[in-house]
Amino acid sequence: MRILAIDTSNQTLSVAVMAEDKILGEYTSTTKKNHSMTLMPAVNELMKASQLKPKDLDRIVVAQGPGSYTGLRIGVTTAKTLAYTLKKELVGVSSILTLAAGCLNVNGLIVPIFDARRNNVYTGAYQYNTVQGKWETIIEDHHTAMDAWLTRLSKYEAVYFVGEDTEKFRMMIEEALPQAVVNEYPQWQIPSAVVLAQLGAAEKPEKDIHQFLPRYLKRVEAEENWLKEHSVGDENYVEKI
Repeated sequence: MRILAIDTSNQTLSVAVMAEDKILGEYTSTTKKNHSMTLMPAVNELMKASQLKPKDLDRIVVAQGPGSYTGLRIGVTTAKTLAYTLKKELVGVSSILTLAAGCLNVNGLIVPIFDARRNNVYTGAYQYNTVQGKWETIIEDHHTAMDAWLTRLSKYEAVYFVGEDTEKFRMMIEEALPQAVVNEYPQWQIPSAVVLAQLGAAEKPEKDIHQFLPRYLKRVEAEENWLKEHSVGDENYVEKI
């Protein structure tokens, strides 16, 4: 299976092309650039370097969220367009899980942190099942206040925090969970499209590409303000507009 994997869910842009378990090409950049300007050039260069044409792909895998609203829209829209026009399979994978799965040989819960501003985070908890050889979701991805999250995690003996945004909350973590470990490996702090591709290879493709949407987990501030004065029955009305 030939896979193109795309992650624009946060500041890092990561793209990879894989064939079965072989990495044909990978591009990752952490510089602050507009993903809408850099994503397709990166995809084109990787495809050329891999000596593949778009029709040679079998599946498009994209980080579905949570993360940056703008980044998610860019990645998901691009993946949907490619999958639809090329008639290829589309798979969405949790951005949180993608970051967790980049950590190797870590015991206990792996807890990625994405800053959601105002002392809130996007997060979840995962653990690798060595017997079954797959990742298990211990706590689903969600949006929460960091202090409430630390209280919830206090019942676990081994907790491993990872992600570039973790540093912003280091003091809170060390005070609330002195037994926890904060990742120190730079390469684990950012998502890898290779990891994303591997996760996506094991998932079932979307049945309806048109209905595929980012997993924001929280409404944008403008939407929340609008809902204070309006009432709608469809939670996805902003996407449909």
